[in-house]
This record gives sequence, structure tokens and C-alpha cells, in this order.
Amino acid sequence: MKRFLCVVVLGVVCLAVLAAAPEEKMPKPQYDEKGQLLRPADYREWMFLSAGYGMNYSPEPGGHEMFTNVFVQRWAYDEFVKSGKWPEQSMFVIDERDAASRSSINQKGHYQTDLMGLAVEVKDSTRNPDKWAYYGFAADSKSSGAMAHGNSCWTCHDAHAAVEHTFVQFYPTLKVVAKQFRTYNEEREKVADAK
Repeated sequence: MKRFLCVVVLGVVCLAVLAAAPEEKMPKPQYDEKGQLLRPADYREWMFLSAGYGMNYSPEPGGHEMFTNVFVQRWAYDEFVKSGKWPEQSMFVIDERDAASRSSINQKGHYQTDLMGLAVEVKDSTRNPDKWAYYGFAADSKSSGAMAHGNSCWTCHDAHAAVEHTFVQFYPTLKVVAKQFRTYNEEREKVADAK
């Protein structure tokens, strides 16, 4: 009987320790032995922030019109909602998809088709001297190295992002949160309107 009671008490103690342990923030950026970012496997199960069609940051016409879908880890989203700031190891995945129209029953408008690639933005000051780094994945690549220092993504985000290095101005549900916490840079939106 004493042995059974000891096993039960030990089981209760283990459960209490597990319940008290802080929840692990998953998923986090994962890197291979060369330091390349591994493709986030289940990003489409993360928080969906917004979608765009034919967005172009250059005033020049042209370019391939595609859909972009933006996802961030649920835990990073939850922390942003509490503070208006992105925590370390936040990852944004921009799922880039081809566009089609006039197919099957669709006669007007556009819809998403094949994956063209992923653009991934990571906040990880332990690996990146600029805190934020940018990675590009082909549709079937498993890993990617960070774009070189001073790349066009970093420069554009640094100059135009409304919250840290993120385009919260295009995420309607988070724009309100950032304004509430006064982390939203109103000037970034005005610059875009002026051009």
C-alpha cells in the first residue's frame, strides 16, 4: 500500500511541476548546421494577418501580379496584442502565390493558385546584428541563408514599416492594437499617402 501511495504522490508532484512550467514558445526559428533558416513547416496553421494582391512597393509599373498571405506564430501575435511590440524570435511568413482568373465557374476576379515562394522575416538579435533578418525560399527549398546586410527588404522595412520592421499598416486588426500602445509610427503611413 505504501508503494502505491508513493507512486500516486510522485505522479501528482510531476503533474504539478509540468503545470507550473512556463509554456514553451513554439514554433521558433530553427537553423541548420550552416546557420541557414529552416523552412517553417506548419506556417499555414499560424495566425493569418492579411492578404494582398498585386502589391508593389515601386512606383514603376509591371512585375508579376501575385497574392501574398502573411502569417505569424500564434504566441508572437498574443504577445503583440498585450504590448504592441514583437517579441524576440517572431517570424513572419509571406506565402507568395500565383493568381488566375476565368477558370471553372469563375468569370470575374482573381484567385490564388500555385505557391511561388516564401519570404520570411525573423526578429532574432542573437543571430542578426540588425535584429531583423530576411530570407527568401523558392517554392520547394528547405533552407535559406539570410539576405546580405543592407538588402532591399531590410532597407525598405527600416524606412517604411509602421511598427519596428513590420508593415502593421497593412494588418488592420493589429494597426488598432499598435495605436493603442503608441508603438505605431503615423509618419510611415503619411509618407505613403504623400507619394
